[in-house]
Amino acid sequence: MAKAKAPRRTLESYTVKPINKTIKPGDCVLMRPSDPRKPSYVAKIERIEADARGANVKVHVRWYYRPEESIGGRRQFHGSKEVFLSDHYDVQSADTIEGKCTVHSFKSYTKLDAVGNEDFFCRFEYNSTTGAFNPDRVAVYVLILILILLRVLIIVLF
Repeated sequence: MAKAKAPRRTLESYTVKPINKTIKPGDCVLMRPSDPRKPSYVAKIERIEADARGANVKVHVRWYYRPEESIGGRRQFHGSKEVFLSDHYDVQSADTIEGKCTVHSFKSYTKLDAVGNEDFFCRFEYNSTTGAFNPDRVAVYVLILILILLRVLIIVLF
């Protein structure tokens, strides 16, 4: 006879001991990759659960992908701190959480006074099966910025 699975309970929050940070659903976190040469993975906490004793804590996450992890790869217009919210969900041990991070909208990211290691931005959702993006177009803010700078330069020079 198969052993019955121990009941799990949902937690409102959990303090990750090694980093002494409290996480809750909705938080974004950095998760340790199995290959130490790779950068930390970025994920959004969907749910936290533990066994009946409060041990063996698992986090249900929704992964963010970096451009180089997507089917199309990194493109010129991708920012160095850009991530895509994917449709890829997973369950991981809370022990793999290395820290908390913030995933901003592109608009709020551009208004940051200083960008830290824990700051990222997202302007697309990504379908990990098809490689499709939503929205499927990107605003070309860089071109607009260059045109504005050229206009200012012309005014200053003449």
